[in-house]
Amino acid sequence: MNLKSYLFLLLLLYCGNISAQQKEVNSGNDSTQVYKKIENYSKKSKFNRFIYRLLFKSNRQTKSTSGAKRRRFLIKKSFDRNEGKIIRSITIETLDPFGYSAENFKDQPEKGFEKFGNSLHIKSKSWTIRNLLLFKKNDPLDSLIVKESERLIRRQRYTRSVVIKPVEIPGSRDSVDISIRVLDTWSLIPNGALSTSQGNFELTERNFLGLGHEFRNEYTRRFETGRDAYLGRYSINNIKNTFINTSLTYENSLNNYTTKNARIERQFFSPLTRLAGGMFFEKRFFIDSLPNNSGIFNNQNFKSDAQEYWFGHSFKIFKGKNEDSRTTNLVTTLGFKNVRFLQTPDLIYDPSRFFANEKLYLATIGLNTRKFAEDKYLFNFGIIEDIPYGQVYSITGGFQEKNNIKRSYFGGRFAYGDYFSFGYLSTNIEWGSFFNNGCSEETTFRIEGNYFTNLLNVGNWKLRQFIKPTMVIGNHRAPIIKDRLIISDDNGIAGFNNPLINGTRKLSVAFQTQTYAPGNWHGFHFSPFYNMTFGFLGDEDNRFLDKTLYSKFSIGVLINNDYLVFNSFQISLSYYPSIPFEGENLFRTNSFKNNDLALPDFQIGQPVIVPYK
Repeated sequence: MNLKSYLFLLLLLYCGNISAQQKEVNSGNDSTQVYKKIENYSKKSKFNRFIYRLLFKSNRQTKSTSGAKRRRFLIKKSFDRNEGKIIRSITIETLDPFGYSAENFKDQPEKGFEKFGNSLHIKSKSWTIRNLLLFKKNDPLDSLIVKESERLIRRQRYTRSVVIKPVEIPGSRDSVDISIRVLDTWSLIPNGALSTSQGNFELTERNFLGLGHEFRNEYTRRFETGRDAYLGRYSINNIKNTFINTSLTYENSLNNYTTKNARIERQFFSPLTRLAGGMFFEKRFFIDSLPNNSGIFNNQNFKSDAQEYWFGHSFKIFKGKNEDSRTTNLVTTLGFKNVRFLQTPDLIYDPSRFFANEKLYLATIGLNTRKFAEDKYLFNFGIIEDIPYGQVYSITGGFQEKNNIKRSYFGGRFAYGDYFSFGYLSTNIEWGSFFNNGCSEETTFRIEGNYFTNLLNVGNWKLRQFIKPTMVIGNHRAPIIKDRLIISDDNGIAGFNNPLINGTRKLSVAFQTQTYAPGNWHGFHFSPFYNMTFGFLGDEDNRFLDKTLYSKFSIGVLINNDYLVFNSFQISLSYYPSIPFEGENLFRTNSFKNNDLALPDFQIGQPVIVPYK
């Protein structure tokens, strides 16, 4: 069996394992009559029981160190004792990033650089944290809502850790206080690069004035031509506890391409969220190169306006009080997209009018269960990370108006992820196609997977193995190079950016061995890694995939810091056996990034067509 066949078989087996590892768990006794009917019906056959377990139950078992486990056990017992009591008051304490701990009240900054760093830092405002809470004073204490609030605080880029716990009131049987301690991160991040041809400087403040706002500025100058580029973005991540996010962006590139956009959006930020929606407006001008029928490329001007609107509602299906019932929802969303081109390519370069005015109407309905597990040593070093797991079953339908043609669209999605005895495993499968007079057009089938092992200990070192396969298949795609799959920085293997390396089918697999070294140096932790990434492309002239193997081998180190807002930065060296049109046996520095290992979220949001990339 050749390597191509082996990788393809690995992908199929990887995704096939999803349905073979479930364990039966007894249901709770607090469901509604509808839930009981479903449960009783599930007992009539093995297949029904399998579907029932797949939809409602999880194998997740929380793992933690003995010390952390003991602390969390005591907090959980306190929540159990005080569940349902009225919250009398909420005390919020925010801590500077250096020397303090959210878990230990005794930790205080002692070193000079810690005190100096704290003096330059603006702590998060108490009401900034209060705006992230899903509960308020005089509400009955609900441990699931508190847990979700803790996760929402922890996911902010300007916080490192948080502890929320009840404080019992002596002599009171019906009231309880809540204590919240939040440890900030250092949020002002400078970045830059300098070469003989150009210089770049970037400054990002992720907690502007302690308000939780993000302000990013990037300036680039090309010395040879004297041209400047600028990118500015201001984001408000939560407006007065509404969880409405707003961002404004302006970008002018070195080639004088401009982008202006604004986004106002409220996502289904939690499984407990009932309403979501958003608006997006963008104006773009850019120049890109397209080939004519003779294969001769020429620059073409593009200028477009885009508008997007969407609205969604999440319905709680069951009245049960357990976590499965409360995190399982029926979600419906409606969306509209309007793209208007003010400048388009000449017909000789775009005979099918792929770049044309478009109106797209879509609706999605789906069922999802969405939960989060606390884990450590994944993308950060030794701090709690919230790993999404759950399932999604959804269908999307609608129609498109483009080039005076109205065609319908239909697609579906299945996603599943959970912890198993052998590690974390998830998959996301999507299919979608336009239909014109009964014929399918621009069809996309996409399947992605994510796997990582349980945390392994080798002496004082810790280790995980990550595997991420992706397969994309297109059929009846538009006859233009911009509607082709490429292996590029964002969609496959960094370093293969030539648009002539393309196809209608793609298979890629990334393997990464990630280690976590013991100890630290002034708060910096070092995590050496080894990565191998392989990819194949195929088109109409191949049976499925071309025999050419694209590959990259990387070694490097991820560097995390206890106090800084970014997840990590890295140093890497990559070896390319061959890059078409560039050469063979090539070495590149810092050409690998771990963004591609990011885990999926089991959210149903704005209705969109299946991405073909």
